[in-house]
Order: sequence, then C-alpha cells, then structure tokens
Amino acid sequence: MSRVPYPGGLSWDEVDPAAHPFDPGAVAQVVHSLGPARRVPSRTDPDIDLTRVNWAHEVAKPWSDAMTHALVEHYGQWAAGWRWSTGEGDIDGGPVGSWCCGAHSITTPQQTLDRVVAALCEWRDWLERLAEWFEAYPLDPETLAADRILWESTARNVILQVADWTGAESGWYRHCEQVLIWFLTYWGVALETAGSLVRRAVGGRFKSWTAPDTVLAADIAERLVGPLRPEDARRPPESGALPDHLERWLAVRESVPWPEHGGSADSGPVVPARDGAVEEFRFFDAAVDAARAAGLLAALELVRADAARGATLDFELLRGWQQHVLGTPEPPPLRTHPAFAKDGAERYGIGPDTRARLDTCLAQAGDGRLSLAARAARAHLDVCFFHPFDDGNARAALLTLLFVLAREGVTLDSVLLIRRFSHRADDPQDALDLCRYVELHLQQSRAAVARPAD
Repeated sequence: MSRVPYPGGLSWDEVDPAAHPFDPGAVAQVVHSLGPARRVPSRTDPDIDLTRVNWAHEVAKPWSDAMTHALVEHYGQWAAGWRWSTGEGDIDGGPVGSWCCGAHSITTPQQTLDRVVAALCEWRDWLERLAEWFEAYPLDPETLAADRILWESTARNVILQVADWTGAESGWYRHCEQVLIWFLTYWGVALETAGSLVRRAVGGRFKSWTAPDTVLAADIAERLVGPLRPEDARRPPESGALPDHLERWLAVRESVPWPEHGGSADSGPVVPARDGAVEEFRFFDAAVDAARAAGLLAALELVRADAARGATLDFELLRGWQQHVLGTPEPPPLRTHPAFAKDGAERYGIGPDTRARLDTCLAQAGDGRLSLAARAARAHLDVCFFHPFDDGNARAALLTLLFVLAREGVTLDSVLLIRRFSHRADDPQDALDLCRYVELHLQQSRAAVARPAD
C-alpha cells in the first residue's frame, strides 16, 4: 500500500468540485462496497489482545488509512480529506465534524460506515462552498489594480469563513493558508507564487484555538494582495527566482522562542513498553516498501548504539545512518547541487561552507539551556532544511531527532505527529508546532510508563 495521501498537500486542481463529479446519493452504496467496509475493527474482537496492542494506533489507524486509500482510488485524490477533522483528530485542524479519529469514531460497523459517509459528504460540501465563495465576486487579474479592494475583501472573507468552519481549533491555520493558496490559484496565480505570497502575508500570526479578528484578517488580506501583480496570474516564476530557504531557516532559527530547560518532559530517562519508532517503521514503512522498513530499523539500531557510546552528532554520523536508510554500498556524500522540496516550493542552496554550518547547528543539540523537545525539534529541522542528501532527508531528520532523545535515555511510544506533518523553512510557528508535538509525545510516553497496561 502506498503512503496515505495528506489532504494538506492537495492543490486546487486536485480538489476542484467542477473537475471531479460526485453523487452524494450514491456515497453510502460506494462506501459499503469497498474492501475496508467488510472488516471494520472492533475493540471486542477476541483475536485482539488489548493488553498488548495499542488499539488506536495499531488497529484503528491502519483501517482508517485503508479506507482513505479505497475512497481515493474510487473518487480521486480530493477524497483524502474525508477525515480531516476539526481540532486534534486524525488530521489536525480541518473542517470535518462527522469524524473525530479512529479511536473514537470506530464503533459498530454500521455506525462507523455511516460516519465515513457523513464525513466524506461533509468534506465535499466544504469544497463546493469554497468554489462558490471563490466565484461570488469574479476577479480578473487584468484589472487587479482597479479591483484591488475587491480582491482584498474576498481574501478577508475566505479567512473568516475558514476560521468559522474549522472552529479555529488546533492547527486550523494550516488549512486556512492552504485555502488562501487555492483562492489565488483559482484565479490564475502560479502555485509557487501563491504559496510565497500567503506565507509572507500570514507570517506566523495565526494561532491555534484563536480565531482572527476582522482587523487581522483584513491586514493579512491586504498583505496578500498588495504585492500581487497582473503578470503573476499569467506565468509561473522562474525556478531561479526562488529564495534560498536554507538561509531563511537559519534566520528563523535564531528568532524562534525555543522553550527553555525545565519543562514537564525534562525529568529523566523514559523507556515505555511500546517503541513508537520501531512500530512505525515495521508497520507504516513496511506498507510502503519492506526494504525501506528494514533499512530504517537497521539505521535506528545504529542511532541508539551511537547515542549510548556518546557519539558526536555531525554530518559524518548522519552519513553512517543514511547508508542503511538508502541501502547504498557506501555512506552517501553531501549533495553537490541545490535541492528542492514541497513540490518545488522550497529551494535549499549549497556552498563550500554548508557542511561546516550543518555541523555547527547539530552541535547545538547538546545545549542544555533548551528543553529536550526544543533541542530534538531544532535538530530535526536543521537536517530537513540543510537537506544534506540527494534522497531520504525526512528519514534522516527523524533519526536525528531520535538520536537527541536517545542521548537522554528517552524512547517515544509514538512518532505519529512528528512524521505526519511537513514544516516550512520560513515560518517560526511551524518550528514551535514541531516542538509542541515532540513535547506531547514525551508527556504521553512518560504517562505510559507511569500507567502500565493491566
């Protein structure tokens, strides 16, 4: 099974209702005909030992992922958003209220499938509403200068509508930024230009659990439309015009208010009964590729051995892990050309001092003035945005994070939040979000040790 589609990465072309026919009256029949509908899991299944199995992670989530794959195969990529629930559900910060998460929404087979039907219809209804809002005030890039106030008004209303529909709960702003990009691309703005304009206009000012007031929404709309030119809607920018997002990250890195040492997760070693990284690699990555999973497990074993012997965290250490990750005969070298990520939206430069700068940043993972979560999250992002290898950098970043934790004797019982969300190089809020995810997993791991299974 391929990787589960993440709705936060979908473009407007992939979700546009006009391009993807949908019959709401036939959804129930379709859902019940899909393979996962014939094997809805149950907590009362005698073959499942709940004293040994994490039901939410090992049973409910794989089933929900399988249903997503089945829906996407039938309807198209847009259907991946069916469980993008409001608040802290399966996928953080979406507009769907009919589905929370596998742990709570999977009950009896009939109730569960009814919720799937309702959630898919709710997601589709949201996309159709967006299309109606985009069309409410037809915008013409050729008359942008004269109609700038109309563009700003429409963008402001879109922000307020997304905040209202998502309840402005946890992580809502990610979807709001996505919808603003959809809005611009709908009216012809190139995707890369739209993404850059939205990130610059928002600037990390949206917050979880906080709806923007009209003043903030209006200011962001003005900043969004202000730099927009009619020619932006007629041709994509040259790839060479992309800024160096490694340099942007290094600037953001210094401005992030990283949490200091002394938080609830900085209270000594922890080894829960469940090893979240091992289980993730065995189940999730094995579903992608068995060799990939084996390579990650071998690399993880080396990571923890290196942590136990007090190895120095630097590029040379990463190369040794990456040899297992990629299955290469020799440790891979530092890349020699600029790298791109996020479908080309971010570019990471390369220079004669790149390796030395990376080693300097990685050495700071031992700075005891910061919390363990902050040090681990920052090292993870350093590897993401230095992007040292030609392939496998996300996996290298996760292994780096696990190494920083392992040096403190800490094992996580889950890495779900760390692996499921991508982060932008130029947004300090994204860095703090990753730090919060690590902190949350640390707290849950400590709680699992304090509360052993019955």
